[in-house]
Amino acid sequence: MKNKTILEEAEDIQRAVEMVSLGARMQMLEAETNLSRERLLKIYKEVRGMSPPKGMLPFSTDWFMAWQPNVHASLFMGFYAFFGARDTLNGLDAVLKSYHLYLDHIEAESLEPVLSITRAWTLVRFFDADLLQRASCTACGGRYVAHAYDPVQDYVCGLCNMPSRAGKGKKAVRRGTRASLAIAD
Repeated sequence: MKNKTILEEAEDIQRAVEMVSLGARMQMLEAETNLSRERLLKIYKEVRGMSPPKGMLPFSTDWFMAWQPNVHASLFMGFYAFFGARDTLNGLDAVLKSYHLYLDHIEAESLEPVLSITRAWTLVRFFDADLLQRASCTACGGRYVAHAYDPVQDYVCGLCNMPSRAGKGKKAVRRGTRASLAIAD
């Protein structure tokens, strides 16, 4: 096993601090850095001021299919695809940059973020495992997250065909944000 250089360790620490500040779970930190669990726990406690939450990561693609999470996941994947198509960033760097852009866009629209950094990272892993794909809406032309291998020739997104109970909660998506949330390549 190759010994880590001081610079590699510093880079891992910097990434871990950024991920923790964005709310990443321990499983994500362990998968994306070469730091020990004990070191990651210390970083987490120092940055967040508390122990990390326990429990399993999200493991189902179904969460991303509900109308509101789908819109947010599709927005994030639009940013992620942008970086992937230009070879400017890849891997964790692309996830972090895409997530920062997602948060900036959500804040500019005065919305609450629905997608956590851990869910965004999991979303990318689902795409890498060919469990999800992007489908073009036949009504608006936006590209949305859909189950892999589902027929998508007549796909209509959740914004164009909004469920009747959509927007009944405290923090509803405003209808005027359709154009800004639909991501087309």
